[in-house]
Amino acid sequence: MNMLDEAVTPETLREFAEEEFNIDSGEAFEVEAYNKLIKCSDQWERAERNANKPHRKRLPDTRQSITHKFNINGHKGYLTVGLFDNGQPGELFIEIAKEGSTVGGLCDSVGILTSMALQSGVPLETLVHKFRGSTFEPAGGTTNPEQPSTTSIVDYIFIWLGRMFIDGFEKEYQSLLKTQQGG
Repeated sequence: MNMLDEAVTPETLREFAEEEFNIDSGEAFEVEAYNKLIKCSDQWERAERNANKPHRKRLPDTRQSITHKFNINGHKGYLTVGLFDNGQPGELFIEIAKEGSTVGGLCDSVGILTSMALQSGVPLETLVHKFRGSTFEPAGGTTNPEQPSTTSIVDYIFIWLGRMFIDGFEKEYQSLLKTQQGG
Protein backbone atom coordinates (compact mmCIF):
# COMPACT_ATOMS: atom_id res chain seq x y z
CA MET A 1 0.00 0.00 0.00
CA ASN A 2 1.27 3.47 -0.82
CA MET A 3 -0.08 6.08 1.61
CA LEU A 4 0.65 8.85 -0.89
CA ASP A 5 -1.69 7.37 -3.50
CA GLU A 6 -4.76 7.28 -1.28
CA ALA A 7 -6.63 9.63 0.97
CA VAL A 8 -5.61 9.06 4.58
CA THR A 9 -8.58 7.79 6.55
CA PRO A 10 -8.69 5.87 9.80
CA GLU A 11 -9.20 2.69 7.75
CA THR A 12 -6.23 3.29 5.42
CA LEU A 13 -4.08 4.29 8.39
CA ARG A 14 -5.05 1.06 10.16
CA GLU A 15 -4.29 -1.03 7.04
CA PHE A 16 -0.96 0.72 6.54
CA ALA A 17 0.04 0.18 10.17
CA GLU A 18 -0.97 -3.47 10.06
CA GLU A 19 1.02 -4.10 6.84
CA GLU A 20 4.10 -1.94 7.46
CA PHE A 21 4.54 -2.22 11.24
CA ASN A 22 2.86 -5.57 11.99
CA ILE A 23 0.52 -3.90 14.47
CA ASP A 24 -2.61 -5.81 15.39
CA SER A 25 -5.87 -3.92 15.58
CA GLY A 26 -6.20 -4.13 19.33
CA GLU A 27 -6.87 -1.67 22.12
CA ALA A 28 -3.43 -0.10 21.92
CA PHE A 29 -3.51 0.11 18.14
CA GLU A 30 -3.98 3.86 17.82
CA VAL A 31 -1.27 4.74 20.36
CA GLU A 32 1.28 2.30 18.96
CA ALA A 33 0.57 3.22 15.34
CA TYR A 34 0.66 6.91 16.15
CA ASN A 35 4.03 6.61 17.93
CA LYS A 36 5.59 4.62 15.07
CA LEU A 37 4.27 7.02 12.44
CA ILE A 38 5.63 10.01 14.39
CA LYS A 39 9.02 8.28 14.61
CA CYS A 40 8.99 7.65 10.84
CA SER A 41 7.92 11.24 10.20
CA ASP A 42 10.81 12.55 12.32
CA GLN A 43 13.29 10.32 10.51
CA TRP A 44 11.88 11.44 7.15
CA GLU A 45 12.19 15.13 8.08
CA ARG A 46 15.78 14.61 9.27
CA ALA A 47 16.67 12.79 6.04
CA GLU A 48 15.08 15.56 3.95
CA ARG A 49 17.03 18.25 5.81
CA ASN A 50 20.31 16.39 5.37
CA ALA A 51 19.63 15.59 1.71
CA ASN A 52 19.75 19.30 0.86
CA LYS A 53 23.04 19.92 2.66
CA PRO A 54 26.31 19.58 0.79
CA HIS A 55 28.29 16.56 1.83
CA ARG A 56 32.05 17.00 2.02
CA LYS A 57 34.09 13.85 1.44
CA ARG A 58 37.46 14.43 3.05
CA LEU A 59 40.62 12.64 2.01
CA PRO A 60 42.14 9.96 4.26
CA ASP A 61 44.89 11.09 6.64
CA THR A 62 47.47 9.20 4.58
CA ARG A 63 47.10 9.60 0.82
CA GLN A 64 48.99 9.71 -2.44
CA SER A 65 49.87 13.06 -4.00
CA ILE A 66 51.52 14.59 -7.04
CA THR A 67 53.78 17.64 -6.82
CA HIS A 68 54.55 19.83 -9.82
CA LYS A 69 57.14 22.63 -9.93
CA PHE A 70 56.30 25.64 -12.10
CA ASN A 71 57.84 28.93 -13.16
CA ILE A 72 55.66 31.57 -14.79
CA ASN A 73 57.58 34.61 -15.96
CA GLY A 74 59.93 34.35 -12.97
CA HIS A 75 57.20 33.50 -10.41
CA LYS A 76 58.19 30.11 -9.03
CA GLY A 77 56.01 27.73 -7.13
CA TYR A 78 54.74 24.22 -6.50
CA LEU A 79 51.37 22.55 -6.96
CA THR A 80 50.63 19.59 -4.72
CA VAL A 81 47.50 17.60 -5.50
CA GLY A 82 46.24 15.17 -2.85
CA LEU A 83 44.45 12.18 -4.36
CA PHE A 84 41.41 10.17 -3.35
CA ASP A 85 41.88 6.39 -3.28
CA ASN A 86 40.54 6.24 -6.88
CA GLY A 87 43.39 8.49 -8.10
CA GLN A 88 41.21 11.55 -8.62
CA PRO A 89 42.23 14.92 -7.13
CA GLY A 90 40.69 15.88 -3.80
CA GLU A 91 42.81 18.79 -2.64
CA LEU A 92 45.16 21.41 -4.04
CA PHE A 93 48.00 23.21 -2.32
CA ILE A 94 49.74 26.06 -4.11
CA GLU A 95 53.09 27.28 -2.81
CA ILE A 96 54.46 30.51 -4.24
CA ALA A 97 58.13 31.36 -3.63
CA LYS A 98 57.37 34.99 -2.73
CA GLU A 99 55.88 34.41 0.74
CA GLY A 100 53.47 37.08 1.92
CA SER A 101 52.78 38.40 -1.56
CA THR A 102 49.35 39.26 -2.89
CA VAL A 103 49.75 36.53 -5.50
CA GLY A 104 50.62 34.03 -2.74
CA GLY A 105 47.49 34.95 -0.78
CA LEU A 106 45.35 34.65 -3.90
CA CYS A 107 46.86 31.24 -4.65
CA ASP A 108 46.21 30.03 -1.08
CA SER A 109 42.55 31.01 -1.52
CA VAL A 110 42.29 29.30 -4.91
CA GLY A 111 43.77 26.12 -3.40
CA ILE A 112 41.35 26.08 -0.48
CA LEU A 113 38.32 26.80 -2.66
CA THR A 114 39.36 24.15 -5.18
CA SER A 115 39.88 21.58 -2.41
CA MET A 116 36.49 22.29 -0.84
CA ALA A 117 34.77 22.16 -4.24
CA LEU A 118 36.38 18.82 -5.17
CA GLN A 119 35.53 17.33 -1.76
CA SER A 120 31.95 18.57 -2.11
CA GLY A 121 31.45 16.81 -5.42
CA VAL A 122 32.08 19.58 -7.95
CA PRO A 123 33.53 17.85 -11.02
CA LEU A 124 37.10 18.80 -11.91
CA GLU A 125 35.90 19.37 -15.49
CA THR A 126 33.62 22.16 -14.27
CA LEU A 127 36.43 23.87 -12.37
CA VAL A 128 38.87 23.56 -15.27
CA HIS A 129 36.44 24.99 -17.81
CA LYS A 130 35.49 27.87 -15.50
CA PHE A 131 39.00 28.94 -14.50
CA ARG A 132 41.19 28.28 -17.52
CA GLY A 133 41.62 31.41 -19.54
CA SER A 134 41.67 33.66 -16.45
CA THR A 135 43.77 36.66 -17.41
CA PHE A 136 45.88 38.69 -14.98
CA GLU A 137 49.51 39.18 -14.03
CA PRO A 138 51.78 37.37 -13.64
CA ALA A 139 51.36 35.84 -17.07
CA GLY A 140 53.55 34.94 -20.00
CA GLY A 141 56.15 32.31 -20.68
CA THR A 142 56.70 29.25 -18.52
CA THR A 143 59.55 26.78 -18.15
CA ASN A 144 57.16 23.89 -18.88
CA PRO A 145 57.57 22.84 -22.54
CA GLU A 146 54.15 21.15 -22.46
CA GLN A 147 52.52 24.43 -21.32
CA PRO A 148 54.80 27.08 -22.84
CA SER A 149 52.70 30.12 -22.02
CA THR A 150 49.80 31.12 -19.81
CA THR A 151 47.42 34.02 -19.24
CA SER A 152 47.74 33.80 -15.41
CA ILE A 153 48.79 31.50 -12.59
CA VAL A 154 45.16 30.37 -12.25
CA ASP A 155 45.02 29.58 -15.99
CA TYR A 156 48.26 27.58 -15.68
CA ILE A 157 47.01 25.63 -12.64
CA PHE A 158 43.68 24.60 -14.14
CA ILE A 159 45.10 23.70 -17.54
CA TRP A 160 47.70 21.57 -15.75
CA LEU A 161 44.96 19.89 -13.68
CA GLY A 162 42.96 19.23 -16.83
CA ARG A 163 45.97 17.77 -18.62
CA MET A 164 46.78 15.50 -15.67
CA PHE A 165 43.34 14.26 -14.65
CA ILE A 166 40.72 14.72 -17.39
CA ASP A 167 40.53 12.14 -20.18
CA GLY A 168 40.76 13.82 -23.58
CA PHE A 169 41.79 17.22 -22.22
CA GLU A 170 45.40 16.91 -23.40
CA LYS A 171 44.24 16.45 -27.00
CA GLU A 172 41.90 19.46 -26.68
CA TYR A 173 44.71 21.55 -25.19
CA GLN A 174 47.25 20.56 -27.87
CA SER A 175 44.72 21.47 -30.56
CA LEU A 176 44.23 24.88 -28.91
CA LEU A 177 48.03 25.40 -28.78
CA LYS A 178 48.38 24.65 -32.51
CA THR A 179 45.59 27.12 -33.30
CA GLN A 180 47.25 29.82 -31.17
CA GLN A 181 50.61 29.17 -32.82
CA GLY A 182 49.05 29.41 -36.28
CA GLY A 183 49.43 25.74 -37.14
